[in-house]
Amino acid sequence: MSGHSRKIFVKLFGCHDRAANSTRSEVPALRPTVLPQQPPVSSPLTSSPLPQPTQLLPSVISSPATPSPSTAPTPALPDLEPLNPAPPISSPALLPPTTSSPPQHVHAREMFRNAHDIIFSNPQFNYFSPSPVGFGIERLLKHSMPDAFHNSSARYPPPKCHLGTRKDYIALVTDWALGVSDRKEPILWMRGPFGIGKSAVAQSCAEALAPINKLAATLFFSCSSADRDDPRRVFTSIAYQVAAICPSFREIVDRRMIDDPALATKSLSAQFEDLLVHTLGRADVAGSGLDGRVVVIDGLDECRGTAAQCEIIEVIATSVRERTTPFRWFITSRPEDAINRTVNSAAVSPICSRIELPVSRAIDHEILTYLTDEFRKIQQSHRLPESWPSEEALALLVEHGAGLWIYVVTMVRFIKDENSYGPKDQLRIVLEFMKDVSAKVGVDNPLAEMDFFYTLIMQRIPLKLSTTVRKILLVYSTTTQHLEYIANILRLSAEQFRHACASIQSVMELRGSDLGSMDIKFYHASFLDFMRDPQRSKELCIHGDLLIGLRRELLVRLHEVCSRSTDSLHIVFPSDTIPLEDKSRAHYYSLVWFCFWLLCEDPAHDLQTAMLVAELPFNKMLRLMDNGFQWFVNPDWVRYNFPDNLRDKIIRKDKCPIPGCINTNNVWILGHGEKELVLKQRECKGFMLMSNEDPPDGVCICQARDWREESDIDEDDSS
Repeated sequence: MSGHSRKIFVKLFGCHDRAANSTRSEVPALRPTVLPQQPPVSSPLTSSPLPQPTQLLPSVISSPATPSPSTAPTPALPDLEPLNPAPPISSPALLPPTTSSPPQHVHAREMFRNAHDIIFSNPQFNYFSPSPVGFGIERLLKHSMPDAFHNSSARYPPPKCHLGTRKDYIALVTDWALGVSDRKEPILWMRGPFGIGKSAVAQSCAEALAPINKLAATLFFSCSSADRDDPRRVFTSIAYQVAAICPSFREIVDRRMIDDPALATKSLSAQFEDLLVHTLGRADVAGSGLDGRVVVIDGLDECRGTAAQCEIIEVIATSVRERTTPFRWFITSRPEDAINRTVNSAAVSPICSRIELPVSRAIDHEILTYLTDEFRKIQQSHRLPESWPSEEALALLVEHGAGLWIYVVTMVRFIKDENSYGPKDQLRIVLEFMKDVSAKVGVDNPLAEMDFFYTLIMQRIPLKLSTTVRKILLVYSTTTQHLEYIANILRLSAEQFRHACASIQSVMELRGSDLGSMDIKFYHASFLDFMRDPQRSKELCIHGDLLIGLRRELLVRLHEVCSRSTDSLHIVFPSDTIPLEDKSRAHYYSLVWFCFWLLCEDPAHDLQTAMLVAELPFNKMLRLMDNGFQWFVNPDWVRYNFPDNLRDKIIRKDKCPIPGCINTNNVWILGHGEKELVLKQRECKGFMLMSNEDPPDGVCICQARDWREESDIDEDDSS
């Protein structure tokens, strides 16, 4: 028995006198006894009580005493190799109590109350803590997203910039991180569309900053992974990584998680205050080199929930303004509308610098460098001739890449696929695919991975906006690219149109301030190709059911207007279909008519819609159009997209039925019987002019020519 333990034993029981004056007796073995809860040992780090009672268990052993918990090394952080290893130290919160500690006296009296004639042989009292060192850190890890860390095995190999590419952007970010840039704002936001390479730049910057001890934490969000999109685990993940590089921070946050197990489930602002602000305020920030380290948050738009994305920015910005944390914050995202508004708000904008990563053909040389290096690796591993691939093939890949990294990277990944007939055959599929994007689908679709991302983008659109967005894409890609016309046809105000388009800013940019000046720039043609192809976009496809639905919607509108109106000056709309204020009713009606017929050029007609078309009063409907309004349709496409038994009732080619017409050639006629209508027969490149203009005196409408010469009409007139 140690001297210290012997003094306690003698003081409590006086057993040396009792043993000398009484007969020695056999004592049955003592079993450990769980004591009632007692006041816990207070911690010098916190005034909060321990969540569980301290227990003392007697042990009758003859082996040497085990080391005191105060001398045991602190275990390493679980599942994470520290970025900046530090010597282990013991936690003051777990130091053993002193000899005058009340809990020891109370526990001993409770255990041996009313006991007598007890003799111990080399007794030892062991102190057991219900929360060993590192228990709180383990709990913190369970509420973190380790799969989202830059060095996580779940992301291996991570996307990063190919050697020699994106050097300017990497230098720009690292210079800002080191404080040698003109950009002094503590928050740096890099925005760019889908697939442009934001994550690769962020990964390359993280790998450049980590070896020089300028990296605090990283988070790479992914909406396709449930382990990498949880906003409730953002600040816990950052705190866990900071604990790996700052021993004093680790001790404090370990105790905080033990004292308050629910801390990781609190609101984002409460987590940030408790885990980062308060803890850093008591940690040795200067000694651990945390000051000025960078936190990388990549793909914030892929964090679950728009409100949470904005709140994360606001919480960080508040800390930056109040200087409650020592970090610099590098954030990347797509230019989503909610994030744009938050970053540009008065509270965030002054402390945030911006970088745009655009789609640009200026990086074609970088893409060529990447392709050349990747194909050299494929040549060597498959023993292919140096002449493979041809220069023409490389040029085609660069051309179709069109400055979008994900397109090129996806193609290379497809070519390298081991589950194939080899890279030569895979490249052949890619080249054929590029000649006809929709011809290769399913297992032979080189863009299968890209299609997956496009699907995710469309699925994340709010349900109320999803159908409107798809209708905009349908009208834009099928009938007209004039956004003012599209908004009129779909009865959208400028604000509604802009708000709908904002939900797909990952793949397109809406430019201009009003409908008259607005235009759309899609970052890559592959998006609309995807949306048109039902085998690729499936239920999201803008053709098929959506096309049929919009065509029927417009047809019903035309029927209702025609039944209520007399001419272009007296058009009557149902109460719920009043056109926009700045356009005439005839103009609005003409746009609907125009859009309907262009939609009829696409297949996928259902029988019910075709029957409604056959009953249209064509001769009356043309009189309701705006004077001078004209457009071109392809009559052959329209005719053969309708069922066989209804074609002649909708559109046919026959002798002109107008009395007195001397034209002996067949002409195009809409409708049948009393409702039929003969159009101007002005054809160019397969398209037919539709107009309500009166022909010159003495000339039948079927022989009237348009005022424009044929050479002035090009393919754009069809839309």
